[in-house]
Amino acid sequence: MPTPLTALALPAADDDTAPPVVTDREEALREARRELSKPAYAEHEPSLPRRVWNWIWDDLLGRLDDVALNTPGGWFGLLAIALLVVALLVALRMRLGAPRDAAGPRSTGGLFGDQPRTAAEHRAAADAHAAVGRWPEAVQERLRAIVRALEERALLEPRPGRTATEAAAEAARPLPTLAAELRVAATTFDGITYGGRPAGPADDARMRDLDQRLATTRPDLNATGTGTAR
Repeated sequence: MPTPLTALALPAADDDTAPPVVTDREEALREARRELSKPAYAEHEPSLPRRVWNWIWDDLLGRLDDVALNTPGGWFGLLAIALLVVALLVALRMRLGAPRDAAGPRSTGGLFGDQPRTAAEHRAAADAHAAVGRWPEAVQERLRAIVRALEERALLEPRPGRTATEAAAEAARPLPTLAAELRVAATTFDGITYGGRPAGPADDARMRDLDQRLATTRPDLNATGTGTAR
């Protein structure tokens, strides 16, 4: 006769009358932080470059796609509009020159800085700028050398705050044969310094030539008001 099967013992059902386990809020937060700090969660987090790329692809390009859908011609129309805007900005920049500060053009600014330098020092600085192709700085230093040389020769009274235009007008009196060249030099300096005008080797060469001609031009001593000019 077969042996009867032994009855399996089943776990007793949960006692519905047992009190529930209660965890306070702070303890629950600590447990959540401990759980999320496990390496298993960080392994599947995208890297920072990946998150940036996802943002560019999903958000930025998504917005551009929406714009393109509402633009005549789609993406080609949007590209044409972007190129037109860039062309207008370039044309405006070339038309207006370098942006000025909030105070506007400093047409009354002085030629020299706080540290006085000799004409020879200004010429050396101009040569150094020209050697590396910094033509605006070379032209500026060349005019400063011209004005400083005129002061050293007593053809101009040293005066803080003198502008290039004022120096050209004052120097034209004892040097009338070079009055036109002096005015052009001052206009070039102001255009570069305050108007964002570009400069090149030709501008530096003209300023250098004027400096050399001034050194060999005999002044009108009656116009200087002194007899010590040299």
